[in-house]
Amino acid sequence: MSVPHGPTRAPVAEPHTQEPGSDKRDGRLSVCTKVCYGIGGIPNQVASSASAFYLQLFLLDVAQIPAAQVSLALFGGKVSGAVADPVAGFFINKSRRTGSGRLMPWVLGCMPLIALAYFFLWFLPPFTSLRGLWYTSFYCLFQALATFFQVPYTALTMILTPSPRERDSATAYRITMEMAGTLMGATVHGLIVSSAHGSHRCEGTVHPTSTAVSPDVARLYCIAAAVVALTYPVCGSLLCLGVKEQPDPSAPASGQGLSFFTGLGITSRHPPYLNLVVSFLFISAAVQVEQSYFVLFCTHASKLQDHVQNLVLTILVSAVLSTPLWEWVLQRFGKRTSALGICVMVPFSILLAAVPSAPVAYAVAFVSGVSIAVSLLLPWSMLPDVVDDFQLQHRHGPGVETIFYSSYVFFTKLSGAGALGISTLSLGFAGYEAGACQQAEEVVVTLKVLIGAVPTCMILIGLCILLVGPTPKTPSQDTSSQLSLRRRTSYSLA
Repeated sequence: MSVPHGPTRAPVAEPHTQEPGSDKRDGRLSVCTKVCYGIGGIPNQVASSASAFYLQLFLLDVAQIPAAQVSLALFGGKVSGAVADPVAGFFINKSRRTGSGRLMPWVLGCMPLIALAYFFLWFLPPFTSLRGLWYTSFYCLFQALATFFQVPYTALTMILTPSPRERDSATAYRITMEMAGTLMGATVHGLIVSSAHGSHRCEGTVHPTSTAVSPDVARLYCIAAAVVALTYPVCGSLLCLGVKEQPDPSAPASGQGLSFFTGLGITSRHPPYLNLVVSFLFISAAVQVEQSYFVLFCTHASKLQDHVQNLVLTILVSAVLSTPLWEWVLQRFGKRTSALGICVMVPFSILLAAVPSAPVAYAVAFVSGVSIAVSLLLPWSMLPDVVDDFQLQHRHGPGVETIFYSSYVFFTKLSGAGALGISTLSLGFAGYEAGACQQAEEVVVTLKVLIGAVPTCMILIGLCILLVGPTPKTPSQDTSSQLSLRRRTSYSLA
C-alpha cells in the first residue's frame, strides 16, 4: 500500500474565475467534480498496491532474478521515485500555462507513459541474461513517471476552488477513492495470478528445487498488468471530463519562490518537522517491509500460499474500514496518543513468525491493517500542524509548504528504498533459490526475521522518537485565520 501524497500547495495565485461545476457565490464544487477528481487518483494506487504485495514474488519466482538483482531493482525504483519528487516540483512550477491549464497537461501526458511502463514491468522477456536490467529500468521509469503524475494531480486541489472548506472536501474524496484503489489493485491482481502460486504448483514435482516456469504463469501476470494499466486511460478520461483547470490572468506564467534545496535547508532545521520526518523514516520503512515480505512469508515459510489472496484482502479491508475510526481517535484523544495504535501489530507479527498457522495469520492480517491505517493517516494529519508552527516563527514567500510535503515524501521513499534493498539482499545471502518449491532453512529463518523482528524494531524506534521529540504548537482559530490570509497574500504576490 503506497503512501498517499498530501495536498501539495503549489504557489499559484488565488483564482478569480469560476470553474464549471461550482457555485458562483461561494466557490462550492459539485459532487460530480469532486468524484471525478477523486477518480483521477485511483490508477496510481491500484498499480502501487499490486506492486507492493506481488512484485517481489514475481521477480524472484517467475522472472527468476537473483535476490541481489531484485534488491538493486527495488532500491533503484524507490530512489528514482524519491529523486523525481523535487525534480517534478521544480519543472512543473517553471512550466508555462497552456490552453488546458498548467497542471492538467502534466497529469494527462504522464498517464499513457505510466501505463506502458507498468505493463512492461510485469512482462517476461524471452532473454534471461539481462532480465535484471530490464526490470530495474522499467521499475525506475514507472516510479519516476508516477511521481510526475502525482505531484501536479495533488496540486490541483489548490486551484479547484477558492473555498478552503471545499478544498478539504475534495481532498477527502481523493483519499477515499485512493483507498478504494489500493483495495482494488491488490484484489484484481491477486485474483488473476492466485492460481500461479497455489500449493498445487509443486505437486508432482520430482525435485523440490525445480525452477521451471509455466508459460501460463507469465501470461496470467501479463493479463493482470494489462487490466491495471487500463485504469490509467479510463480514469484519466473521467478526470479530464469532470475537472477543468481554469486559467487565471492575474497568475504568473510560472511559479516563483524558494528553490527546493534552499527551502530544504530552512525547513529541515525546524525541530518538530525534523522529529516527524525521522520518526516516520523508521515507521514507514517498517510498513513497507511488512507489506513486501508478507506474501513471500506465506508462500515459503508458513505453507499458507492458498490463503495469500484472502490474507491480503483482510489487510486492506481492515485498513479501509478502520480509517474513519482513527480519524475520530485523532480528534478525540490527540495525535500522539493515536500514534500508539501503530505498535498494535508488533506482538502479532512476532506471534506469526513463531506460530505460522492460518488462524494466527488472519488475526495478524486484520491487526496489521488497523495499524497500517493509522500509520498512513497520522503523518498527513501532523504535517499541517508542523507547517503552521513553522509559519508562526518565520515569514517566507510561497513554496515553503510545498517543500514540506515534497521533502517528507522524498525522505520516506529513500528510507523505504534502503530497507527493501538491504532486506532483499539478506535473502540472497541466506541462499534464496529463485522459483524453488522448497527453500533452505536459512531462508525460512530470514523470512521470519523480516516479518517479525525487523518491523518490530523499526516501529519501536520510530515511536520513541515521535513521542519524546518536540511537537508543534497548535495555533488558535484566530491565528489559523491569520496564517490563511498570509498564504493567500503570498500567493497573490508571487
